[in-house]
Amino acid sequence: MLNRRVQPDIIDAADFNLHLKPLECFTLDNGIQVYALRAPEQEVAFAEWVFYAGNAYEQENMTAACVNYLLKNGTKNKTAFEINEHFEFYGAYLNRNCYNETASIKLHSLSKHLPELLPLVNELFTESVFPEQELAIYQQNQKQGLEVSLKKCDFVANRLIDKFLFGFSHPYGRYASVTDYDKLERSNLIRFYDKYYINGKCIIFIAGNLPHNIEALLNRNFGALLCNKQAGIINYNNNPEKTKEHFIVNDENGVQGAIRIARNFFSRHHPDFMKVQVLNNILGGYFGSRLMSNIREDKGYTYGIHSYLQNHIHESAWMIATEAGRDVCEATAEEVFKEMKRLREEPVGKEELHLVRNYMIGSILGDLDGPFQTISRWKTYIINNLAEDYFNKSIHTIKKITALELQELAIKYLQPEAFYKLTVI
Repeated sequence: MLNRRVQPDIIDAADFNLHLKPLECFTLDNGIQVYALRAPEQEVAFAEWVFYAGNAYEQENMTAACVNYLLKNGTKNKTAFEINEHFEFYGAYLNRNCYNETASIKLHSLSKHLPELLPLVNELFTESVFPEQELAIYQQNQKQGLEVSLKKCDFVANRLIDKFLFGFSHPYGRYASVTDYDKLERSNLIRFYDKYYINGKCIIFIAGNLPHNIEALLNRNFGALLCNKQAGIINYNNNPEKTKEHFIVNDENGVQGAIRIARNFFSRHHPDFMKVQVLNNILGGYFGSRLMSNIREDKGYTYGIHSYLQNHIHESAWMIATEAGRDVCEATAEEVFKEMKRLREEPVGKEELHLVRNYMIGSILGDLDGPFQTISRWKTYIINNLAEDYFNKSIHTIKKITALELQELAIKYLQPEAFYKLTVI
């Protein structure tokens, strides 16, 4: 029996020996790859269908996002109301997301209801009709939302910094306008749907308390789809802005400004990517980071500031983002560059590095709390075409990287001339 009078031992997260639970992998009759993670502890299941149908493949701006959103808004046999009613009857939740290269449909449900839910998911992939009325509602809602968002400096800054980094013709630098939504036509949606969903490439991820016949169940519902073609060719036409510093007035009477300091960076396949993630956390990747300690806690310029590496497949960007009072925007940016300089000139202390190691390992431990989170991490590795040992190498890097290596990375990548500086007020 546990003796609650005795304090348990305190163990650093960095001392944990973490492992990523292995997946089952099988192939449907049509060649679709399925990655499954069995977890019988609770009677719930999660399934995600990932199509190579992101905005990088579209000819007309916003087509991919519109198609993905309207998938569940009407088929040949069911209206949008009937589709939603079916999922709600079984207590299930169906969500859609469109990204740069991929678009996904996610299903959360009780395991026992999968036989009743999967046929309707199949119907969305084969018989969606994109009714004109649903398209009109989507256009109106998106335009209204965009008009409101464009008044916010933070929203405008996010759009512009990506365009500066990659160029508007690049999939990562493109953004929507009201005119783009007006130009959406049902015929173009159907054309995109036919090419990238009905005849596209699909991967299935499924986790939870899976039925013993899950392979047959998936094969019966999705093994006859025309999917599993090769993903289309993407034109990553990188045309970054030549001018590195920009000041945009979005609201003459605004009292707050949005600041973005960013540089182009490599994909996860680059040998420095894992190491830079540690350096990024020290700089601004968590609440105890240097940027938070300086600019929030010491100077009081902002409520929050953070840095991160963008989650893209082809390439990435190292981004520092915050909002600050209009009168201290310039001072905030100066402090960011001062913290970069400190990392270039001074080795990270032993205690600070130990703290960051524990934070990062602890975060990964939290990310693996349950089958749904675990398969989500596996999905990232698979979609990015990473080796199976990527997880173990990441853990090893966090635990073993030295202060000298971090300083060398700072000297290599945290040079101010490499960064774009954008302020939107």
